[in-house]
Amino acid sequence: MSNPVFLCADLAGDRVVLDGPEGRHAATVKRLRVGEPLDLVDGTGTRCTGVVTATTKDTVTVAVGAREVEPAPSPRITLVQALAKGDRGELAVELATEVGVDEVVPWAAARCVVRWEGDRGAKALERWRSTAREAGKQSRRAWFPVVRGPLRTAEVAALPGQVLVLHEDATTPLSAVPLAGDVVLVVGPEGGISPEELALLGGTAVRLGPSVLRTSSAGAAAAAVVSARTGRW
Repeated sequence: MSNPVFLCADLAGDRVVLDGPEGRHAATVKRLRVGEPLDLVDGTGTRCTGVVTATTKDTVTVAVGAREVEPAPSPRITLVQALAKGDRGELAVELATEVGVDEVVPWAAARCVVRWEGDRGAKALERWRSTAREAGKQSRRAWFPVVRGPLRTAEVAALPGQVLVLHEDATTPLSAVPLAGDVVLVVGPEGGISPEELALLGGTAVRLGPSVLRTSSAGAAAAAVVSARTGRW
């Protein structure tokens, strides 16, 4: 059985005290006890394997037995995800994190029903970031995806990497596109990507298959294809 994974920003030293929300989760939800193994990650590549040596109601003290720094995945995969209704955006982030994307960029596309403005937008962005953290732990990643603030179409077009736009009218399958270097996958909203946006984004319009995927699952499916083709998997 795999060790549970917890996020800890400071992994220096041979003894780590897990406190705050992660400490409370480990102590009161997971009910870790002295002698049990666990993994600690900082989200930027460092992973420590250790054993619980002491607990309180909201802290867990860990003796670090092994430490490694995992190289960043390559090529880098960025998912540009259009804002979606309900929890579909968070589901998209969760699935994409599980398959290994390195960055998630919320995209305020023209046909998005949802708009992130003011406090509502800040709360929505934090939910995406929280979802990425939890999914990173669940999938036992040492590198967690970066979730940056929402971008407009022109800003998305300026992102570094090979831009591949998932589009239902595309004739070129993603599996057949030559890949070179970092990849930017663009997933539109439920209403689709407008012709003006498609022209501004540039890159290559691609399809995944004969069926149309939801905005919440398309990014993860595309990232899986790219990961398999580039040797990340």
